[in-house]
Amino acid sequence: MFREMRRFKQQVSEDECLRILNEGKRGVLAALGDDEYPYTVPLDFVYEDGHIYFHCAMEGHKLDAVRKHDKVSFCVLSDGVKEENDWWYHFTSVIAFGRVSEITDEGEKNKKLRLLGTKYFPDNEHLEKEMGSAGRTVVLDLTIDHMTGKAVREK
Repeated sequence: MFREMRRFKQQVSEDECLRILNEGKRGVLAALGDDEYPYTVPLDFVYEDGHIYFHCAMEGHKLDAVRKHDKVSFCVLSDGVKEENDWWYHFTSVIAFGRVSEITDEGEKNKKLRLLGTKYFPDNEHLEKEMGSAGRTVVLDLTIDHMTGKAVREK
């Protein structure tokens, strides 16, 4: 169902993919948007046990796209490393393919929002302040069906 990586010698292990997903700060969601144009959007996310969670407003292009067509891909890049005396970077990219669903159970939704907040907010005080807007937030669950990672040397 999913293509094999053409540059298989650059493929990284599943463990390396999971490390990138756990450490990555931002990813780019790709969905089928309006009039079947690709729609990509950078966003904060958190990975847990084969799922990528992110939040959005209760209306908008991203939510409309995944409600209409739940198959998406999600790309995360490592920070990369620049070798001394060179201009290029080495980095790893991870692309996850899967299906997105909305978390409708309020308890589960709040649990995932807290998981996201713990990753991004500096302390519990900031997290609790932001949890006040949880009722105006949709939490989306990308269940990973397939994932690949690739070591890239820009040069």
